[in-house]
Amino acid sequence: MRRTRTGVALAATVLLALTGCDTAKNTAGEIVSSATAAVASAAQEKMNEVKDGVNATGDVSAGATSTDGDRTVAEITATNPKDKTADYTILVTFRDADGNLLDAVVLNIDGVEPGKSKTGTARSNRTLSNATKAEITQALRH
Repeated sequence: MRRTRTGVALAATVLLALTGCDTAKNTAGEIVSSATAAVASAAQEKMNEVKDGVNATGDVSAGATSTDGDRTVAEITATNPKDKTADYTILVTFRDADGNLLDAVVLNIDGVEPGKSKTGTARSNRTLSNATKAEITQALRH
């Protein structure tokens, strides 16, 4: 996946450097959008691998985003309302102020005891610029 992101960034940079026109900027934006969609699709495939998961979006919340090095991070909290220990697999999307998808990651929070909460950190796959918000797109308890 790293090679794909590097190739996308390089292609976008070359296009902008060679022409500097609006057409090149639009093409670069389309390349980045396509790469973002591919990452989101891969994250959804990962969620689809979870067997016997129960919708638990209501059990999970996302905190505010911040930066850690060159990545955007958000603390994700899973609260287990059931009477036995559970694992959570969570699809977290990072969006800009206009609601545009910037990145998607899958986070596992394992061993959440009954009636307790446990946190994990969702970390973007790439550098995200400007203000971002983390959203819980899907959460499965299993």
